[in-house]
Amino acid sequence: MSQELSAQTARSAASKRQAGQQSEQRETTSTIALLLQRQRLEPLLVVITAAAIVGSWLGEQLGWPPQIILAANVISYVAGGWFGLQAGIGSLLKREINVDLLMVLAAAGAAVVNQWREGAILLFLFSLSNVLQAYAMDRSRNAIKALLKLRPNEATLRQGKALVVVPVETLAVGDVVVIRPGERFPIDGRITVGESTVDQSPITGESMPVSKAPGDDVFAGTVNQNGSLDVQVTRPANDTTLTRIIKMVEEAQGRRAITQRFLDEFEQKYAAFVIGAVLLFIVIPPLLPGGPAFKDNFYRAMVLMTVASPCALVISTPASILSAIANAARRGILFKGGAHLEQMATIKAIAFDKTGTITTGRPAVTDVIPYGNVSRDELLRLTAAVEAHSEHPVGRAVVERARSETLHVGEPENFEAIPGLGARGLVEGTRVLVGNERLMAAEGLPIPDDLQAVRTRLEAEGKTVLLTYRDGWLGAIAVADELRPNAAEVVRSLHESGIERVVILTGDNERVAQAIARRVGADEVRANLLPDDKVNAVKALEAQFGATAMVGDGVNDAPALASATIGIAMGAAGTDVALETADVVLMADDLSNIAYAMQLSRRARRIVLQNVAFSLAVIAVLVVSALGLNLPLPFGVVGHEGSTLIVVSNGLRLLAYRGEDGSAPSVELIAHIRSLLSQR
Repeated sequence: MSQELSAQTARSAASKRQAGQQSEQRETTSTIALLLQRQRLEPLLVVITAAAIVGSWLGEQLGWPPQIILAANVISYVAGGWFGLQAGIGSLLKREINVDLLMVLAAAGAAVVNQWREGAILLFLFSLSNVLQAYAMDRSRNAIKALLKLRPNEATLRQGKALVVVPVETLAVGDVVVIRPGERFPIDGRITVGESTVDQSPITGESMPVSKAPGDDVFAGTVNQNGSLDVQVTRPANDTTLTRIIKMVEEAQGRRAITQRFLDEFEQKYAAFVIGAVLLFIVIPPLLPGGPAFKDNFYRAMVLMTVASPCALVISTPASILSAIANAARRGILFKGGAHLEQMATIKAIAFDKTGTITTGRPAVTDVIPYGNVSRDELLRLTAAVEAHSEHPVGRAVVERARSETLHVGEPENFEAIPGLGARGLVEGTRVLVGNERLMAAEGLPIPDDLQAVRTRLEAEGKTVLLTYRDGWLGAIAVADELRPNAAEVVRSLHESGIERVVILTGDNERVAQAIARRVGADEVRANLLPDDKVNAVKALEAQFGATAMVGDGVNDAPALASATIGIAMGAAGTDVALETADVVLMADDLSNIAYAMQLSRRARRIVLQNVAFSLAVIAVLVVSALGLNLPLPFGVVGHEGSTLIVVSNGLRLLAYRGEDGSAPSVELIAHIRSLLSQR
């Protein structure tokens, strides 16, 4: 029932998000053709503009006819202002004003007062700046799109006894493909034959290879290392985890951050203010007694319009946000938009689901305590022999532990599982009982005081205790949901980074949850919670501490993920509900990525603030220089466009960010991205 509720909540949350994003997505789609056209044509027009400016200057030096010089000037204006004029007219049709319109008007004004070359230089530097910005911003996008190159175009399909190489797009769900050592997986699938280790770093960001066996899932773009595998296709080529990651990150890059949305709105009002102020500046000073000549004042107004344009301010946020999103994605951290990246820096409290998040979600043997003269190996071997036919997770954990220690695990005779109590069976001709104290009491076997003390201590630690008896007491084995190795370290680092409250939310009982909380250093535990209770707990944390993140597995925790300020889904490779519901998706089961995401978010926020402050300072200095120091138009253009390139470069530093511990994303992936960029 809770899973049904989780799925419904996830779908509802996804629908709401989708509705809120449709306008931005439509706007992004409508500009794709223009962007492609600009990427191909704008560099050529920049060259033509420069050549026309040089031609005009040479013409004046060599005494060419005025008509030829005028033609060169017109060519420089047309080439330099082609895309700026289109963007300016487009904004006017939407009843908006943007910086492109300001630049075009300033250049036109320069031509009016016969300063053609200075206006052409303005258009040249403005269009050159746009080309360099586009190239720089493409580095962020290409760092993600390079992932698509990781998927092979062909796959080896098994058809009976024959092997046939086919295009990946022709594979259907249920087909079986053969993956040899060293090959990349072309699709998402499930291993049916063979064992190997797989480098999953392109998908999950994990630095170490992962062991894979029949029944395990594999992902397109990952690398098979040392064994031949038969893999059954579980997703078509256009719906693999890799493809969905690319799509989601591209959509995230198209969704504007809160600061960016504010600056976009600010641009409209500010640009209108600049035009109004410039019009007043053109008209009023020449009318004043002793005022400047109209021509000189008009030229000064064009300089003012140029330097007051907020280009650097407008680009300051997207340059940083796109770079941070690309950096995070390379590490297996997927932000679903700039707004979530910014909000991550404001988190004051974090709620963790216990099972599958703080813990691995897989029971494991933690203690093997023999009783009396019984050896440890004998206790473990005989207990595992009884549990060999058990389907209970606790029993399977004991069997896996015994086999991992290369102990011989026999088969029980007359095996009987006793629900809620344990199991019994004949092992080597002798009856063996394995279970809790209620099973032993039902069999009339009083537990010795010293063994009872051991059981009480282990249960106080939140562990499930199995007692074993065969013609006498053999001892106790404790099983617990295994704590993630770095859980305590991550919680400590979160506290050190300014998180005020770390809370564990779980449907498990209070005793087990408290034991886990003590081991990891959590501040608070809320146990015995249903999905709705987790939602209420998250809302209570937000009311008390402010912005709150919820970390879960994206399935049973879907309602809480959707209701938190930031929902973070862990280990979500291949999990549809996690990809739909969470705001941040961690593709690997690595808690340290939470701290990295917060560090990256805070660094991005600092760089955005640096860029905004620098942009405003440059505008102020240039405006004062234009009004009081007669700043020439070319110098104003250089200062204006130079500041734009500086803030873009500052934002691009986030592509190389490695975290406070200096840890880097996948070495192989970075090398691949660098090689791809070097080919541009």
